[in-house]
Amino acid sequence: MRLETQRLVIRNWQDRDRELFFQINSDDRVMAFFPFRRDREQADQLFDLLRDGIARNGYGFAALELRATGTTVGFAGIQPAGLEPTLPAETFEIGWRLAPEFWSNGYASEAAKALLAYGFGDLGLSEIVSFAVWNNTRSTAVMERIGMRRVLGQDFDHPKVPESHPDLRRHVLYRLAREDWLARATP
Repeated sequence: MRLETQRLVIRNWQDRDRELFFQINSDDRVMAFFPFRRDREQADQLFDLLRDGIARNGYGFAALELRATGTTVGFAGIQPAGLEPTLPAETFEIGWRLAPEFWSNGYASEAAKALLAYGFGDLGLSEIVSFAVWNNTRSTAVMERIGMRRVLGQDFDHPKVPESHPDLRRHVLYRLAREDWLARATP
């Protein structure tokens, strides 16, 4: 998997990205809406899992690199949501996570638009979803900027968030159907 946008390269992980991946997954600001922080060993295990999955499947949460400098700024991707029975098994989600020093530059939206085109075009998906903790306005703003719409009445308690974190359990669900994406993409 390798996609390019005006400012970004979306690519599989390289060993040089490990430190940034660990920093993102252990940073309190980045992980504010997650019930855990990853230590180095956990981050490396997830890094390897993501890298191997992208190599095998051609999709997943991939590194975001600035085209101009080669600097890795975070990640974005599409992958099976893995939230059965809350969401059907065939559901694909889109998501992103950036280091704080790269927030507010439009990188997440830019990457997500390219990933939607990849998902609907190359992968032939009929729908892509995204979800976030109900008050994670930074993520839901990206969802809205890329054309996704909140599905009212389908908020859910995330089954992988422990009950010990009730403030992080409730998630809002956003969806985008291929037909709606095509209607907006076609002049």
